Amino acid sequence: MANTSSRTLRLLSLLQTHRFWAGVDLAGKLDVSVRTLRRDIDRLRELGYPVEASRGVDGGYQLAPGAALPPLVVDDDEAVAIAVGMQAAAQGAVAGLEEPALRALTKVVQVMPPRLRRRVDALRAATVPLSWGGAPAPALDSASLIVVAQACRDTERLEFAYTARSGDPTERHVEPHRLVPVGRRWYLVAYDLGRHDWRSFRLDRLTAPRPTGVRFRPRELPAVDAAAFVKAGLASAPAVSFAVEVRVHAPVAAVQARIGRWATAESVDEGSCLLRMSSDTLDWPAMLLGSIGAEFEVLAPTELADQVREWGARFARS
Repeated sequence: MANTSSRTLRLLSLLQTHRFWAGVDLAGKLDVSVRTLRRDIDRLRELGYPVEASRGVDGGYQLAPGAALPPLVVDDDEAVAIAVGMQAAAQGAVAGLEEPALRALTKVVQVMPPRLRRRVDALRAATVPLSWGGAPAPALDSASLIVVAQACRDTERLEFAYTARSGDPTERHVEPHRLVPVGRRWYLVAYDLGRHDWRSFRLDRLTAPRPTGVRFRPRELPAVDAAAFVKAGLASAPAVSFAVEVRVHAPVAAVQARIGRWATAESVDEGSCLLRMSSDTLDWPAMLLGSIGAEFEVLAPTELADQVREWGARFARS
């Protein structure tokens, strides 16, 4: 059995991972009795962590939202800075950190008092993001992002308004599974209870998400993971505008490590490869090619070649 200090840290981590834990399940995770668990909960409260308890057959514990910020080793200004930074990273400001930043943001917001939330909202409203030109990124409400992330984490059914690809408004009732960032967009993978099938939903088309309070047993996703499910859906979607094909003068392993799972690289010879991807904007492929750090030739489409030349001339003038 772990010592008291390490067990207390483990207990705090578990309470931050799920919104609600049944007492018996939480005691089982810690390998302690329910009585010992109650003592550990009291110890957390003495340290200032706002843990709520509910009695009865379905009784359990959860961290209380809207309470004073727990005694982390940060002050109020640092807490706001952390939340704003994680929000920017969750929306794609730092490639590769979207999902970890979203998990961390969910934990911080869960216990952040209203006065600090207002400061975070004020900073977001006063901030104007830099545009790289072309079509602007789809509008994404960070509050909705957090609500959906928490529903995924807590296996809680969700309702929301959704604008279909045709432009028709619909109401959806789903069992949320995972969030998947794709370039400048986010997708929710969920089981649609009205259509009795798995679906992916663009978050910029989703409004007013509402947790129902009803929990569910996770279903088996018909794909290796949520990212593979979204990728398959995008590959079959008729709305994709550009099929990008570029010869990159770098080994295929190095290129694949830079582009991740959202494009494919096929070896041509020892020092070059063929990169293929689909995109509804030319900005993202242009930025991706620039990040690889190697010479390349655009084979298709001609619009991408024109855009790369335009960007190159603009950078040269600067």
